[in-house]
Parts: sequence; structure tokens; C-alpha cells
Amino acid sequence: MNAPDTRNLVEAALLGAGRPLNMTQLLNLFDPLEKVGEDEVLKALGDLERDYAGREIELKEVAGGWRVQTGGVAAERLAKLERFRPPRFSRALLESLAAIAYRQPITRAEIEELRGVRLSGHIMRTLMERNWIEVVGHRETPGRPALYGTTGDFMDYFGLKRLDDLPSAGEFASPDDAPAAAPPGSGSPDASDGAGERVAGLFDGGSGPGEAEPAPD
Repeated sequence: MNAPDTRNLVEAALLGAGRPLNMTQLLNLFDPLEKVGEDEVLKALGDLERDYAGREIELKEVAGGWRVQTGGVAAERLAKLERFRPPRFSRALLESLAAIAYRQPITRAEIEELRGVRLSGHIMRTLMERNWIEVVGHRETPGRPALYGTTGDFMDYFGLKRLDDLPSAGEFASPDDAPAAAPPGSGSPDASDGAGERVAGLFDGGSGPGEAEPAPD
């Protein structure tokens, strides 16, 4: 059997996987006798990135590795097709996710303080089921409440390589009400000042008009 072309095999794997692939997974595509190392894989990735330049497809590095995705006009057009339409989430869910992303590690009570409303158990279950958040510890206060943080799947879904890639909340809110400006529990703005809604806008693709927060448990 002839040895496969490194670039073509890497491209086929990324197109077929439908999710990010890391370096270990890409190297596992090759037989040890083929002696394909990280340098060859990185070169193949670089070739693909250059080949996709100016096209409606792009190679993107995220926390979980590399993935091939649509971009530009194609992404907008594909969204018109039911199969490719991204799921729609409530504004309340996106605000809660933004609070966790920017203030992690954070407790449920601190999320409620930040948003100014009770946090529905349905929202937390949805975020956990999608593996966008996880329990990362417990605060050493009475009751030892769980501390929540984001996951690698969260970063992959939103196209982030690291948490530092999150846009500055100051780009979307005034310095007085930017949610990332102070630690949890230190006079966070409530929902009435609109800060939570602006920060939720960082995560594009939220719910349409009129979608309500799920009823509290």
C-alpha cells in the first residue's frame, strides 16, 4: 500500500471528523513506519490554511486542536438551511454563560447576583449537558457551594484557542458596568443596567425576540 499524502490525509480527516482534531489524533492517522512527525503535520496544516485563503472555507485552531469550517458568506447562506441552522438559546442562558466565562470560577449565587434574577436549574442543566461548563471546585464558605468554569468544548464551539481570546467586555459595555471589571460579589451590576445583555451579545447566535427565560425550578 502506498503511503498517503500527508496534506490530503490531514484534510480528509478534518473534513470527515466534524470536530476539532489535536496533534496526537492527527499523528495517529499515520503508520509508525511512515515516520510522519509533528513538523510534517504542521506543514500540512499551513498548506491547507494558505490554500483556503480567500475561499468560503477556513482552517481554524481552537482549544481542542484544528477544525475545518465554513466562513464568510457561505456560513450565512448555510444558516438558511434547516440542517445547518445553529441552535438558538435563550438570552438568559447566554447571559449566564457569559457570567461564567468572564468571572470563573463562580458560584450559582454569584451568577444570580450578577444577573439580578434567579438562575433557572434548566439553564445550568443545559450548559452541563452541552459540556460547556463544569464544576471546578468548591468555595470555602458555609455550604461549600460549587464553583463553575468553562470547558474545552465551550472554547471549541465558540472558536477560542484560549480564554484570553475572549473579547474584552469593555468593548461591549462602559467601564462602570463591564462584568469583567470586578471579582464576584463585589458590587456586580444587576440586570437592570443592561450589562448582562450586552455581555451575552459576545456569544453570537442567541435566541430570537420574545424567547423567555425558563421558569425557575
